[in-house]
Amino acid sequence: MSGPAVVLVGPMGVGKSTVGALLAQWLGTTCRDTDDDVVQAAGKPVSDIFLEDGEERFRALEREAVATALTEHTGVVSLGGGAVLAPQTRALLTGLPVVFLEMSVGSAVKRVGLNAPRPLLIINPRQQWKALMEQRRPLYTEVARAIVDTEDRTPEAVARAVMDALELKTA
Repeated sequence: MSGPAVVLVGPMGVGKSTVGALLAQWLGTTCRDTDDDVVQAAGKPVSDIFLEDGEERFRALEREAVATALTEHTGVVSLGGGAVLAPQTRALLTGLPVVFLEMSVGSAVKRVGLNAPRPLLIINPRQQWKALMEQRRPLYTEVARAIVDTEDRTPEAVARAVMDALELKTA
């Protein structure tokens, strides 16, 4: 089998990293987070890339990181919240086992919090998050083979729902 076993998409704070790590453990593989790849390539945190180099530079690094991860990694891949904005990324996701992890704005504000370094949510986090989701939800839905609601569910329950949705078996 080529390509990743699972690709997780969804907004920041939905639990892609946590659920991805659980899935990787259950599948006997590893999880690759493209935001981590961007940080490693740039040598600085995402918030610094945004502030010092701009969102356009971040998105370019992100497109590169996603393309590399989707071609090289056979385990679980977790994409940054805005990765689906790039048409070339959405094209790369065609036919892959993509799962959209979804949550409500209330949960997002609680989970993301106001102290986390989230460059796109600096002003009015609740409204910003809603606006981002209005823009991105159709794109997440477009690329997803399955949608898993994370509302009031433990990471384990979400991971189990992803496994069930993709009909995957534990290692």
